Amino acid sequence: MNPAAGDARQHLRFLVLYAFAWAGCAISYVPFLTVLLPMRVSDLAGAQDVRVLGYLTFGGAVAASIANIGFGWLSDRTGHRRAWVAAGLLGTVAMLASMPLATRVTELLALLLVWQLALNMMMAPLSAWAGDCVPDGQKGLLGGLMAAAPAAGAVTSALVTIPGLAGPDQRLWLIAAIVLACVSPLLILGRPKSFPELMRDDLGGPAEAVDAVKPVKRMWAARLLVQVAEAALFAYLLYWFRSIDEQVTDAEVAQSFGLVLAAAMPVALLAGRWADRAGRPITPLAVAAATSAGGLVAMALAGSMTSAMAGYLVFGMSATVFLSLHTSQTLRVLPQARHRGRDLGLFNLTNTVPSLFVPWLTIAVVPTFGYSALMVILATMALIACGLLLSTARALMRGR
Repeated sequence: MNPAAGDARQHLRFLVLYAFAWAGCAISYVPFLTVLLPMRVSDLAGAQDVRVLGYLTFGGAVAASIANIGFGWLSDRTGHRRAWVAAGLLGTVAMLASMPLATRVTELLALLLVWQLALNMMMAPLSAWAGDCVPDGQKGLLGGLMAAAPAAGAVTSALVTIPGLAGPDQRLWLIAAIVLACVSPLLILGRPKSFPELMRDDLGGPAEAVDAVKPVKRMWAARLLVQVAEAALFAYLLYWFRSIDEQVTDAEVAQSFGLVLAAAMPVALLAGRWADRAGRPITPLAVAAATSAGGLVAMALAGSMTSAMAGYLVFGMSATVFLSLHTSQTLRVLPQARHRGRDLGLFNLTNTVPSLFVPWLTIAVVPTFGYSALMVILATMALIACGLLLSTARALMRGR
């Protein structure tokens, strides 16, 4: 951690433009992966749509994992984040507009993989750019602003699917235009102040290097544990609600999801600002992890839709706050500026890996023990994440 960076201030305009660009990244994949891709697969694969979508999702997750690390590393080597973000933006927009050209599943898979490459060409350098430009004393604020990204993705999903607004092919063009409008201002107008101390590697001798890596490992593990819980609830939320009340509709579940994202935005912003002012960057993360565990316990004990919804709102809001603030505070613990993009790519594995094994966890637990047992397991994971974060906070305090 760079003490000198804690007192410096980046332009608020740059932070806001960056948050808009980050929201544009979410808009580029949330509507497509959650709504438009499944619809396209159903058109092309018919009765085999579930299996084909599973193959496409798996292949896309693998491609995203590799591409994020690779393009992060390339942006480290070249030292030009803006150029990579611009190239990735153009590629992402072009691939979204090209999706309607696929007339077979194999063609759709090829376009999907290229789209993942372009998307991560944009996102990986963009993540590292924040580490290059945002001092430690503003990372909480940055995380709070970034909390708008999930909500932006959800709102765009609802917008482009409004009946009569646009046809299936035009929806992808509409998304591409919105992404371009969100990310371009940062590339054109973003002129951040330079902070040479943020580009300094903090590693000294071997002993110091080992101590510096420990918080990174704990932060990585904590995010992975919370992401597993979030991914499980994202995939199986409707099924869990219907296990309590068979009459619940997908619209009601979507409304609850939107309420969670809307409520999390001001909470994340306030928590991030408090972390900056109090000099306790990890504390809100630990509190959010513990609170999400409490929400999961409430979900495990829920006997009615009212109690189930209340438990989910607590968990969902806490997990969203956690993930938003964790993204920015991760930049604080990475010890080597020259490998920042690559290391953030390794952190990105916590976003993609859970989708590979969450289905197997659910299959192993739910049929035999029920959803309550799954919630208890996920709550235990969140509590372990809280413990890891508390130890990270103590390590950072000792390092001051």
